[in-house]
Amino acid sequence: MERFDAIVVGAGPGGSVTAYRLARAGVRVLLLDRARFPRDKPCGGGITLRARNQLPIDPAPVVEDVVDTFELGLRYGRRIERRGRGPLVLMTQRRRLDHHLANAAAAAGADFRDGAKVTAVEADGDGVTVRLSGTAVRAEAVVGADGANGISGRSLGLGQNIDHGVALEGNAHYGDISEERYRGRAVVELGTVPGGYTWIFPKGDHANVGAGGWGRAGPRMREYLNVMCARYGVPRDRLTDVRGHRLPMRRPGSRPARGRALLVGDAAGLVDPLSGDGMYEAFVSARLAAEAVFDLLAGRARDLEAYGRALDREVGRLGTASWAAKRAFDRFPRTTYAVAATPPVWRAFERLIVGEVPYPGAIRGPVRAPLRFIEGLSRLAA
Repeated sequence: MERFDAIVVGAGPGGSVTAYRLARAGVRVLLLDRARFPRDKPCGGGITLRARNQLPIDPAPVVEDVVDTFELGLRYGRRIERRGRGPLVLMTQRRRLDHHLANAAAAAGADFRDGAKVTAVEADGDGVTVRLSGTAVRAEAVVGADGANGISGRSLGLGQNIDHGVALEGNAHYGDISEERYRGRAVVELGTVPGGYTWIFPKGDHANVGAGGWGRAGPRMREYLNVMCARYGVPRDRLTDVRGHRLPMRRPGSRPARGRALLVGDAAGLVDPLSGDGMYEAFVSARLAAEAVFDLLAGRARDLEAYGRALDREVGRLGTASWAAKRAFDRFPRTTYAVAATPPVWRAFERLIVGEVPYPGAIRGPVRAPLRFIEGLSRLAA
């Protein structure tokens, strides 16, 4: 049986960055993924500036557009434009980003094996055994990074108490829509999907068009996407790569670590409830996971349980605020939009997504009043 210091199951953003951090520090790490790379994943493909700040690998080679303007609409009626003081979101595609990050992990020294289907993950007091088709590997610790439907969480009994949203998206190629119209801007229509929104995000030779919201909205998601296309003049029958996916959103009390095993990224339910973005949380959890594994291997800790507490400290308050804003938008969309669209609240949002503040409660000054008003709407909604 092959032995490693650590095994990472899943080579998405969270898994590959964890493997990269471990390998750079001299840890013998095995990175596994069932798919052959490059492979695509349904995703809006946006890396906010705060997420970029958490990424130890330069994403520039796979960035296809840079968003500095948000166009925010409410139910295809009132619409406003808000420009950032600089770049806000780096746009990429998961097929390119994931391949880039996995290659970086391999270049740092990780043993990357794609096309390797994991059939079971078994943890005991001395380590972890990961079973693949016809073989098994052993390590001191395992990091589950195999997404919302991955086997790691199921095998280990982790990642419970997670809600699931759902999204449906496709690609509209420039020529079918105006490149000049969408280049450099993210279009977001609020109040159009229960618990979510519809969007158009620019990429290299196309724009990503989608709809996402509560899981219960799934049966009507195709309808929501069709309406978005009709309202913005996107030829629905010309969309390519149309596919749906689940959005795992962690609730308080969800356990991301036990013994010598932990979960990162989507596997831990680390998708922001309000925006549906999981890149920032994936990169933060990758950093915290690597630190927990370092402590275990160095004998400073007997297990990886401290990871869960560190995760709560770093993203817990942000998640709580996002759940609150999501409830307010869902129950009182017009009032919440009217408050959120004001220039002071926009600047607060901008500070948040570029990483100047870690969560809304850390923002001080006059803008606290409208933010508290949205909190009050959330309590009413609850």
